[in-house]
Amino acid sequence: RCTIGKHGVDVTADEARREAQRLRGLVADGHDPADEHAAIQTVPTLAVFAERYLAEHAAVKKKASSAAEDQRNLRKHVLPALGRRKVTEITRNDVSRLHAAMKAKPGAANRCLALLSKMFNLAEKWGYRPDGTNPTRHVEKFPERKIERFLSEAELARLGEVLDGAEQSGEHPSVIAAIRLLVFTGCRRNEILTLEWKHVDFDRGCLWLADSKTGAKMVPLGAAAIELLTGLSRIEGNPYVLPGAVPGSHYVALEKAWRRLRGRAGLVDVRLHDLRHSFASMGAGAGESLVLIGALLGHSNPATTARYAHLSSDPLKAAADRISGHIAGAMRGNPGKVVPLGTQRK
Repeated sequence: RCTIGKHGVDVTADEARREAQRLRGLVADGHDPADEHAAIQTVPTLAVFAERYLAEHAAVKKKASSAAEDQRNLRKHVLPALGRRKVTEITRNDVSRLHAAMKAKPGAANRCLALLSKMFNLAEKWGYRPDGTNPTRHVEKFPERKIERFLSEAELARLGEVLDGAEQSGEHPSVIAAIRLLVFTGCRRNEILTLEWKHVDFDRGCLWLADSKTGAKMVPLGAAAIELLTGLSRIEGNPYVLPGAVPGSHYVALEKAWRRLRGRAGLVDVRLHDLRHSFASMGAGAGESLVLIGALLGHSNPATTARYAHLSSDPLKAAADRISGHIAGAMRGNPGKVVPLGTQRK
């Protein structure tokens, strides 16, 4: 037996007859409409499925910050639009409309698209959807503009002057030390804020980070960073290099302090993460190889380091400068000695 609906409320008599004929056809083909109806009823809505995703995937296989970002994107964007729909009902058009509605925030839209892609892959794996039915397929991401802001030597000088003045005027020591360490090491903000003394190896001149964005890594320390760390005071009972106001905690209000200090230095468009870019750009400008810079920054993908290629001292560019210089001299009637390619100067 299979209930079609309540007459006059759910269906009309004609609709019930048509549905009865369809169900009879299913029975004739060997299907049980009652079982299929029960199976449909057990399919969760996206909101319910999201709870399982967060508990069984994000909380287990992602970093806490990434899991929190997933939860935030679900709450703010995905679930208000699709949360009441069953996982099996959501189509590519539904995903495409959600993505298009977020075009004013292309970065957030692309993060939501990636999140849904992973969720529907798991929906297939967990048996809620047939294989190969992920509705995010062929929904193209928005192009994103990569923000690349590097501090020049003059800007670094202004920042250093502001930090010196702030240190003298009573700024929290952890603020000054954090900003300087970010510049000196190229580390990410949270890698420095959560740094513990047990991670600092003065004998080998490096940091041992057990849990960075790309996993465990070793960060070599230059002389400036070692000198800075050596001069910091340790607080008994607090394991962190940059202690906060709460006993036993690390400093957390760096963003607010940074906005204040960058304003004094005339660097209002510079983010804390741009200090990491500046570390890399200085290395590239000094002729360090991209492989070496990537290793210092802990990049797991060489393509991530490739953004600094245009800053490096390119041997081809240097050769072009020399040759064009000789040609320009010859055109002015002052030819210099042109060294043929392949010969060595002594």
